[in-house]
Order: sequence, then C-alpha cells, then structure tokens
Amino acid sequence: MFFKKGADGKSAAKKSGKAKLPASDGSKNRFGRRSIATHWLRNSLGVVIAVLIVIGVLLGVLLKNYYYGSARQYLTSRMNIITNTLQNGVRDGSVNYSSQIRSLVEGYEEKDSIELMAINNDGSVDVTSSGFSPSQDTPMTDLDQAQNAESGMAYAVFDLPSGEKVIAVSAMISISGCEYKALRMVSSMKNIDHQIIMIMAAMCAVFIIIILIIYLSGRFFIRSIVYPVIKIGQIARKIAKGDFSERIEKTGDDELGDLCESINYMAQELSNTESMKNEFISSVSHELRTPLTAIKGWSETLTAIDDPDTFKKGMRVITSETERLSQMVEELLDFSRIQDNRLTLIMDKIDILAELGETVLIYQERARALGITLNYYEPTMLPFVYGDKNRLRQVFINIVDNAIKYSDKGGTVSVEAYEEKGDICILVSDTGIGISKEDLPKVKTKFFKANHTRRGSGIGLAVANEIITRHGGTLTINSEENVGTTVLITLPAIDDGHAEDNNPTVEVELISSDDKK
Repeated sequence: MFFKKGADGKSAAKKSGKAKLPASDGSKNRFGRRSIATHWLRNSLGVVIAVLIVIGVLLGVLLKNYYYGSARQYLTSRMNIITNTLQNGVRDGSVNYSSQIRSLVEGYEEKDSIELMAINNDGSVDVTSSGFSPSQDTPMTDLDQAQNAESGMAYAVFDLPSGEKVIAVSAMISISGCEYKALRMVSSMKNIDHQIIMIMAAMCAVFIIIILIIYLSGRFFIRSIVYPVIKIGQIARKIAKGDFSERIEKTGDDELGDLCESINYMAQELSNTESMKNEFISSVSHELRTPLTAIKGWSETLTAIDDPDTFKKGMRVITSETERLSQMVEELLDFSRIQDNRLTLIMDKIDILAELGETVLIYQERARALGITLNYYEPTMLPFVYGDKNRLRQVFINIVDNAIKYSDKGGTVSVEAYEEKGDICILVSDTGIGISKEDLPKVKTKFFKANHTRRGSGIGLAVANEIITRHGGTLTINSEENVGTTVLITLPAIDDGHAEDNNPTVEVELISSDDKK
C-alpha cells in the first residue's frame, strides 16, 4: 500500500518513525494496474496491434487499388482494341458501321464476363451483348465523363440498383453516318471483391496468429520475471523487518539470477552484521559496566574510611577506570565519525619515533604489572611522516594495547620501527593467544571480536585501519593461533629530512609475583 499524501498520512508516518512497507500479498502487482504484465499489454502489445492494424489497412488499400486498377486496365485495353478496329475501317465507305457495331456487340466473345453496349446518339442503350437493356435508373457516370474527357474515354465504379458493384468503361466513337456515339463495357466486381476479402481474411488470420504468439510468449516471459520479482519482494520485506534467515532460490544464470545472489549475499552480510552488532553491544555494555562498578565501589568505600593510603589507592583506581571509560567513549565517537565520514585529520610533518616512543612508555608499567616483557627496538633516526600525530598515536596505543591484552603472563611484546623502500614500518609482535585462520580476515571488520574472553569493544582495529588508510598507509595482520600475532603498519615517508632520537631502547623485564610483593 502507498502512503496517503494528505496531512493525516504525513503525521502518522512522523509519529511512527518508520516507513510503511508495500503490500506483501503481491495480488495487485500480479493482476492490478501496476503489474508488469499490464504495462506490457498496454505498451508493447498495444503498439504491435496498432502497427498491425495500420499495416492491414494499408495492404487492404493497396490490394483494392491493384485489383481495381487491373480490372480497369483490362477493360480499357479491350475497349481500345474494338475502337481501333472500327477506326481502321473508316476508309472503306461501303461499310455500314451501325450494322457492324450492332453485330460486334451482339456477337461479343467475352459476354459471359463483360457486357458490351452500344450507345446511340440520344444517349440511350440500343443494343447489349447479353440482350438485356439496363434499367432506366442505372447510373452512367462513366459515359458523362467520357463525353467531357479529351481522350474520349472514362471509367467508373458504382453499385447497380440490385446492389451489385460493377466497373464500367465508356469510349466515344465519331464516325459520320453512324447512329452510335459510344461503346460501353460493364463488368462485375463480385469476384474481385471476393478475392480481396479472402486475401484480407488470410492476412487477418496471420496477424491474429502473430498477436497470439507474441502474447503467449510475452506472458511466459513476463511470468518468468514477475514471479521471481514477487518472491524477491516478499524476501526483501522480511529482510526489512529484521528476518535474515530467508534465501531466494536461484533459477537461472541471467540478470534475475544475479539479483537473487546479490540479495542472498546482502541478507547474509546483514545477518553477520546484526550478529556482530549484538555482540558489540553486549561487549561494550560489559566493558562499560566493569569500570563503572569499580568507580562506584571505590567511591562508596572512600566515603566511609579515613585511611590516607586506602584513599590514594582508591583515587588511582577511579582515575584509571575513568581514563579507560574516556578512551572507550572516544573510540566509539571516532567510529561514529568514520561511519558518517566526519573523521578529520590535522596533517603536519611529524616525528614518528616520538609518538611511538611515548606509546611504549605509556604501557611500560602496565606490561610490568602483568608480567609481560615489552621490548622496543628503536633506530637512531627515521624520515619524517606527514600525518596527524594524535591519530597515529591513537593507532599505536590500540595496537600495543591489543598485543598486551591478548598476551598471557610470561609473554613478550616487541615493538620495532625501520625504513624500507621509502616507507616507515612499525612492527608490533606478541607471543599471545593468536587469531584463528577463520577469524583473521574479519579482525578489521566493524563490531567483530575474535576472542570474547578478553576486554575490548571490537571496533578498535576498524578505527585504526581507517586512520592508517587515510594516511596513505597499510595495516597488515598476520597471526597463528596459540603462537602469536604480528601487526605491520606502513606509512609513506617524507624525503626532505630525518628525525633524530637519542632515547635509549625501552625494555621491560618480566616481573614475578614475589617481586611485586
């Protein structure tokens, strides 16, 4: 069903906040005015019928002109033979032309199909080849036209009082002493009209067969399109309502088959995205709940005690968890900006080693506290990079944080930077739990989280990959389950200078539980 265009329809749509789906039964689409078959019947088949009608009319006119013209030419040629014979005998003065014309008319050889008449000087029919004189009300327009024609000959097609259609040809004769002034031939058009009608009937039958063939083949073709389209519409409505379980059966390798495959692929991707989104919401909810619980617990504890050491410890926890919440919120905001294409970069020439070094220093204490060795292999200098230092530091923090997060106690995380073929390469590797072969292609997909036993929202790598891509670089992940993960970041270098850094290599040794006590 369509929306009403009135104010009520608009207000209802605004109140509901949803667009109404079209009718799902498909009945109107199949049999109503909006169906493809109806449009085809109106347009394509209607045009074909109109063209055939025009062709039929033109052929009918051409046939009539051809047969009528042939009849006229035949009568004219026969009349010319008779008149020429009479004119050639004019030199013989002893011939009685009136008697000769009378004998010619009465003994005319083709009197079974053509009636020959002799017209006397007063304009009346004196003698005919059939022996019967025409009635007084029989029209003789051809004779009138012949009297006024320069050639002295004319023809006419008309209906007799009996209803029979005939063709008549009159020729004037001018012989002195002859009592006749004209000869007239009359022939019935019954056989010719019957022949035309038979040809037109056969032509109409051919046209009807053509229309039936076009109609039946068109209906079959339309049905082969309409029924799959109806099915596609039904599945699309279910997908629009959130049901991604339905699939369309592919019936051919044509465009409809490609459309079915595309919709099935869309449904599968939407199903995967919906599943990842739900997992993402659950994961984020858990990630938000954990620091909020710690903050709430310590805030309640601090209000009830006066111990300075406990107060300091509680404030450290609250500060740490607040920072964790802030990072999560910022990550979500960045993801939203990427989705809306609102992520902006403040580009400048930066020292990549300075940002990478600060990232390692940030995680130095955390790695030591978790019993993880963090090694940083820093070169003496590297070319500058054109980029947004805050966004690149965000990427480094995300990658190093993931390496530590997915490593167990006693593991090692290594960070290395070097130049290769005009690119700055940052390599972060760990000896953690790794990623399975099935999950590895999806780790940079939004909402995807390969391991649900570790904290994280599942959008950090998606944001990091987008940031690196916008810098003209690449982010490549190689991993083997239960062996470790390696992340390689490449960024295009600037050739107009090098950044020097004299900071020593940072190495965090494994801290045992006894040492921490």
